Amino acid sequence: TLQRILEALQQRADAAGKIDWNLHYVDGTSFERISIPLVQKGDPETEGLGRSRGGLTTKVHVRAEGQGKPMVMIIGPGHRHDAIYFKALLETGAVKRTGRGRPRLNPRRIVADKGYTGRERRAYLRRRGIRITIPRLTSERRRGPFRKDLYRERNRIERLFCRLKQYRRIATRYEKRAANFHAMVLLAAIILWL
Repeated sequence: TLQRILEALQQRADAAGKIDWNLHYVDGTSFERISIPLVQKGDPETEGLGRSRGGLTTKVHVRAEGQGKPMVMIIGPGHRHDAIYFKALLETGAVKRTGRGRPRLNPRRIVADKGYTGRERRAYLRRRGIRITIPRLTSERRRGPFRKDLYRERNRIERLFCRLKQYRRIATRYEKRAANFHAMVLLAAIILWL
């Protein structure tokens, strides 16, 4: 139900021209989990629980539109690399049009940090016709110009994470199940869209 509400809000915003399809930002951040007993049934991986130095953590991977509002959110374990969820973030979250036409999915450009660099992801974006603003690692071969002015705009997704962490129930994960925690993140996203 919460997912449908979020999709309806995004559809209304797109019809009003309030979604920026020129730039989308991709990033992930870790959220702490308090020390309550683990789920007896179920796999910690599927429940979004990962071991780290600080104990159990959960990562929320987000694709945000150009103004910094969340489009897609995926829950994963805290120890998994961000790049694993890259394709899932870009292939979900299509916004239906109010009239006729296919749902809108692809932005013109993706801005992300070095965690998402790599030949495979760059080739994937080129095949889909999406421009890239991702800094390269020092071990990668450099090709083409890098738009520093666009990369500076990536602070919008960091500010989005700060707004999400203002909700205590999200900043510290109290839920045992990933579906319940995802519902809390969706509820916060709905509030941000309102």
